[in-house]
Amino acid sequence: MTGWVRPEIRAAFWRWRESLFGAGLVFLGSYWFFVEGGLVALLGIPLGLAGAALVFLGLQRGRFRRPSVGLGAVDVDEGQITYFGPLTGGAMSLREVRELSLIRSGSTPHWRLSALGQEPLFIPLNAAGQDDLFNAFTSLPGLRVEALLSAQKQSGSQDQVIWTRG
Repeated sequence: MTGWVRPEIRAAFWRWRESLFGAGLVFLGSYWFFVEGGLVALLGIPLGLAGAALVFLGLQRGRFRRPSVGLGAVDVDEGQITYFGPLTGGAMSLREVRELSLIRSGSTPHWRLSALGQEPLFIPLNAAGQDDLFNAFTSLPGLRVEALLSAQKQSGSQDQVIWTRG
């Protein structure tokens, strides 16, 4: 069955999966509210609102995701970010992170996580599992999601500090 859909289309649907599911919930909630009657119509209101929230969240997550074609893999588990790379790697707790930067120098853009008394952790933007970093980064206190997303979208060779603690 996987041969029926072209890989590019499947990847695009997977990238925007939360938004597409949320749009389906908005459609179903609207249908129930406007077409059906009684109790089902009342259930359509919270269903539509939940779908709208999922569309909003899905748009943010979809903008963050990149194709995972780079070297290495990222694992996020209980506030610990671990990067397993062919030449480098390391782990850092989110509580210890003091600065999050986007480094564009070199052949591949990458995240730099800095902490006191530790070597910085460098994670390529296209490492496998990098979409798990969205939840980890947005849990940093005071991080602006729009700053994170717009930093990824910008081009050029300018490094950018996205967030600092305190």
